[in-house]
Amino acid sequence: MDRVWELREQYVSDFFVTLYLAAGGLLLGGLLGLVVGTALYVTRSGGIAPSRAVHTALNLVVNVFRPIPFILLAIALQSAVRGLGVTAIGNTYAIIVIVVASTFGIARIVEQNLLSVDTGVLEAARSMGASRTRVVFTVLIPEAYGLLVLGFTFATVAIVDMTAVVGVIAADGLGNLALTYGQRQFNPWVTWTAIALVILIVQTVQFAGNAWARKVLRR
Repeated sequence: MDRVWELREQYVSDFFVTLYLAAGGLLLGGLLGLVVGTALYVTRSGGIAPSRAVHTALNLVVNVFRPIPFILLAIALQSAVRGLGVTAIGNTYAIIVIVVASTFGIARIVEQNLLSVDTGVLEAARSMGASRTRVVFTVLIPEAYGLLVLGFTFATVAIVDMTAVVGVIAADGLGNLALTYGQRQFNPWVTWTAIALVILIVQTVQFAGNAWARKVLRR
């Protein structure tokens, strides 16, 4: 337990690094996932702008990347990012891996949530002369807003989990702290304190996301 107190400044630093990695992954991965997921819905058969070629291509890419275990993806992408001149360790690489993994997971969540929207509402908007783009941004997404909030909350929790895993590729954060000072030095107090902080982040995100979704769905 004394070791935990000695590492208190490290805990504070890695706590905020974990938040930084999660925020970066959510911001970029969430935006890309929203775009890909919306495109999957829009281009599907019977969609707002059906395109078999585009839908098949997007669906194939999502189906290829989404099932890959995160740790294997982190290892597999190292050679690719080195070719782009990015060091395949550390926080920058960690965010890249998190963004790639979260993009395709979020894309599928977005697509499934958009499928819950009543197509009659979309058809009514189209019949009143609204363009496809206008229907997407002013009808489709707002109608699914509450469910999207819940979906993104679930994705954020998964992204926080990813920030712990990237400790194995030398990224900073609570995962690396638990691995370096807990697992490798056989100190369970250090490990469980790091776990408790991760649980705190997850529970805060879950509570805030659920509260936000309830507020939206009541409207």
